[in-house]
Amino acid sequence: MKRSLQVSAPLLAAVALSVSTGCRKPEMQRCVDEQNRVVADNLCQNPQSQQPVHTPNGGFYYPYRYYYGGYGGYGLGTPVTGGNYAPIAGHSYSSSTTRGGFGSSFGGGSGDSSGGHGGSGGE
Repeated sequence: MKRSLQVSAPLLAAVALSVSTGCRKPEMQRCVDEQNRVVADNLCQNPQSQQPVHTPNGGFYYPYRYYYGGYGGYGLGTPVTGGNYAPIAGHSYSSSTTRGGFGSSFGGGSGDSSGGHGGSGGE
């Protein structure tokens, strides 16, 4: 029993240290359609080139927009939930095109984004 305690204590200390230093990986940034399903990133890169969808109350929105954070994957057609259409200040985001290999979200610094990509006209 003592042997397992000797191994567990350093492991727990390492986990506590990594949590306390605030090392977090970037949250997801995905381009989604009107039903919050993932579409190709290039559809969100220039919202002015999109045909706006007009609402009955006189407003409009762009059918493709970035979705920040939340749950779901990067796969085309994947539904996403629990996120926002606007980035949250202080958070970093990574799109499917800036991820590292093997499904990693770490973009190496140059691809990570803290917002400013497109958005919606009004909802």
